[in-house]
Amino acid sequence: MLEFEESTHSSAEAAAAVGCDVAQIAKSMMFRSADGRPVLVVASGANRVDEKKVAALLGQKIKRAEPDYVLANTGTAPGGVSPVGHVTAPAIFLDQDLRRHETIWAAAGSPNAVFALSPADLVRLTGADFTDVAK
Repeated sequence: MLEFEESTHSSAEAAAAVGCDVAQIAKSMMFRSADGRPVLVVASGANRVDEKKVAALLGQKIKRAEPDYVLANTGTAPGGVSPVGHVTAPAIFLDQDLRRHETIWAAAGSPNAVFALSPADLVRLTGADFTDVAK
């Protein structure tokens, strides 16, 4: 884990701090499904998440999670959400574009900490598979 004085809240900030391409940042985005279940999309920092694709994969509508919902279900505030270690186990979808990189960087539970892992590590740790979630 690397911890910085400056913020790594955004993909651009994290990439600048680490010295990598923004596409290597595995940003964790939390949604709420129609039935209230947390849904986590771990996307490449270079991509925007296509909520319609995620909803189709899940089989129900989703909406962006409010900060209080994120904190209650992950244990961390938005900007520091890790892809692992949540209070409530979410449905998880991984952006297939993250597979292109040998090393990716993900938030480590605070808005100024990240950790390195491989795409294979991400699959192993989350139990999720890579899929098309980007616009």
